[in-house]
Amino acid sequence: MHQVNKTIGLFLAGLTMVAAWPLVADENPPNGGLVETPLGQLDFSWINGSLVISPDGRRVAYIARQADKLAVVVDGKVEKLYDDIGAGSLLFSPDSSRVAYMAIAGGKKFVVVDGKEEGPYDNLAKGTLVFSPDSKHVAYPANVGDKKFIVMDGKAGTPHDDYGALLFSPDSKRLAYAAGSGGKWVVGVDGEDGQRYDAIEGALVFSPDSSQLAYVAQAGNKMLAVVEGKVETFEDNMVALVFSPDSRRMAYTAQSGERQCVIVDGKEGKLYEGIGQGTLIFSPDSKRVAYRAQVGTKRVVVVDGKEGKPYSAIGALVFSPEGSRVAYMAQSGDKQVMVLDGQEGKVYDGLGQAGAIFSPDSKRVAYMAAMAHKPFVVVDGKDGKSYDGIAAVVFSPDSSHIAYIAQEGDKRLVVLDGKEGKIYDSIGQGGPVFSPDGKRLAYLAKAGDTYFAVVDGVEAKPYDKILPGGKLQFDSVDSLHYLAVKGNRIYSVEETISH
Repeated sequence: MHQVNKTIGLFLAGLTMVAAWPLVADENPPNGGLVETPLGQLDFSWINGSLVISPDGRRVAYIARQADKLAVVVDGKVEKLYDDIGAGSLLFSPDSSRVAYMAIAGGKKFVVVDGKEEGPYDNLAKGTLVFSPDSKHVAYPANVGDKKFIVMDGKAGTPHDDYGALLFSPDSKRLAYAAGSGGKWVVGVDGEDGQRYDAIEGALVFSPDSSQLAYVAQAGNKMLAVVEGKVETFEDNMVALVFSPDSRRMAYTAQSGERQCVIVDGKEGKLYEGIGQGTLIFSPDSKRVAYRAQVGTKRVVVVDGKEGKPYSAIGALVFSPEGSRVAYMAQSGDKQVMVLDGQEGKVYDGLGQAGAIFSPDSKRVAYMAAMAHKPFVVVDGKDGKSYDGIAAVVFSPDSSHIAYIAQEGDKRLVVLDGKEGKIYDSIGQGGPVFSPDGKRLAYLAKAGDTYFAVVDGVEAKPYDKILPGGKLQFDSVDSLHYLAVKGNRIYSVEETISH
């Protein structure tokens, strides 16, 4: 299978940054009130690198050692001691209310969910523990003897020789898996195994509305696209099954001999030397389809079946939020250009790999570019100031503002609508954060040995550390939270902003 995903060069100075934001201070300081909630402490016994932060940024869990045993500590509370805790298995549920991990005791393996053991098992595969999107269910494959089975909510399913992919539907009501027995493979869903095939290729895919499950199967020398039990046959190979956001349409890449095409709604498109891996996308409104294809030695973007201008390389394709606009990076010779709605913009030495960034209302577009190895941000067709590095470009929710991190030497600052903020040693992880109404901008920064939040240009209370992954999050237009460390104690910090 031909590959079409030649990497577009990025001529930006090296930039290792963590997040950032604001600039213009209010007349009044933002600290209307600050509440610290202790979440335990880190001492010499905690296992470095084991710290996990909940998705809502309010809880922490980590592994600690006591003598020759290990235990998980959740919000400061020590759970049961085990001989070992599965590396990388500790995780919070999507809603942050539950915790699960794998543990070993007496040579047997267990899954621990909310402090309760499931098992024992002879083996558990690393990285297979999964919460459902609604956080109500947890599933994983497990071994007892020479048989493997899927366990959901502590109950074992039908045993098989082997298991592949495991996937919950978006609405959390369906669980699908690939399983092998006797040299054949099946996809199981809703508690029942489907048709037996020679192989199941690639990932299982649910439609956004959870009503359809799709996958690629092999039967003899035929490749099959199976969509909720209905089969489409194509020679050679098929990859990248993609549902439209409204779940009514499907597209995938198919191969015939040495050529590839895209099949949309069952209709075969033009054959090309290759289709760019991972480039097949629907627009957010589900009405349009785009992908990158190879024509001879050139690359073209195909939108709704129409080919664009050929280039030597093409980067990421991006639809605007409302779906009517499409942008991508293109290269001709040693120069690069952003193509927006089929029209080429200004030519640059290089463009940022993130590609085009549309504002939420789809009316504005920004991207990173560089000349003579000095990067800058292009906003609505206008070049910004050059820096040593650029990162984390973001529009406000109301589309009226844009902010990003800039690097000058070994220092960092945030630029808001072209205006520079204070220079710091570093800017916090997560990227610029606007309030829901777009009127405030906040970030985490470091100056010397202290860390703090900066809201509308005003620095809040300093801490010894801001936890990695403990990004700042707005809870409303005038409140936010993050995780910080003072001494060896961890705190969930909540700030209310005065008006």
